[in-house]
Amino acid sequence: MGVFVIKADGSRQLFDKEKVIRTCLRMGANRQVAYEIATKIEERLYDGITTAKILQMLFRFLPKYRPATRHLIDLRKGLSLMRSKPEFEVFVQLLLAHHGFEVTPNQIIKGKCGEHEVDAVARKGGVTYYVEAKHHENYHTPTGLDESRIARAVLEDVTEGFSLGVNGLKVDRAMIVTNTRYSEHATRYGSCRGILQIGWSSPMGLDLRDMIEEKKLYPLTCLRGLRWEVQEKLGNAGVVLIKQLVEENPYALAMKTGLSRMALGEIVERAHAVMQNL
Repeated sequence: MGVFVIKADGSRQLFDKEKVIRTCLRMGANRQVAYEIATKIEERLYDGITTAKILQMLFRFLPKYRPATRHLIDLRKGLSLMRSKPEFEVFVQLLLAHHGFEVTPNQIIKGKCGEHEVDAVARKGGVTYYVEAKHHENYHTPTGLDESRIARAVLEDVTEGFSLGVNGLKVDRAMIVTNTRYSEHATRYGSCRGILQIGWSSPMGLDLRDMIEEKKLYPLTCLRGLRWEVQEKLGNAGVVLIKQLVEENPYALAMKTGLSRMALGEIVERAHAVMQNL
């Protein structure tokens, strides 16, 4: 008999050792280390254990093999700690840009019946998207049907506006990027209406988690112990990725954020340790 694990939504599923192994691999562990950690967790299982408890054990064991991971918190949790504006919006813009989209941030597009403030206009492969970034503080909250319906309505209005000469931007599709999963209704509606809905685990080949991990675009909020006031100043200056802390000139970073080089020193040091080991 297998051990049942309780997920955050209260549902039960059989423990899957391979899922733990894959999480370790995404955190930079090799296959042998990942297997050893998954085995340690497996030995400590009991029926009804929560996925949160399993994740806690993983983060307790992993730093013994990968010391830099002691500076990190879980990616889903880190995403949830971002502010919707400006941090998550800027994050989405950078994410798309690193994946080959030509991105124009924060646009106002006139439609037939009104003006629409959108988080970005993104172009790739001859297709122009208008982009909405939808952030949830609770990463277990599904992104629902309303967002998909609104996206469709905005697309129709700006498309009609273009046809009437109200605006000069031909938008082909709507795109929603969220840090959570989509509800079943939202997924079905978005698929039917041709809306590109990028979420935590969908669509296959272009889901948020894979996009982040492929380019190592981890949000700054994944750094353990990041103080709120520091996060706020960095975010207001457009610094939302751990990668940016490593790449930015320290003097320019201090000038841009208003933070002292002393305050930035420890954070930048941790960022370097993380990026070198991911």
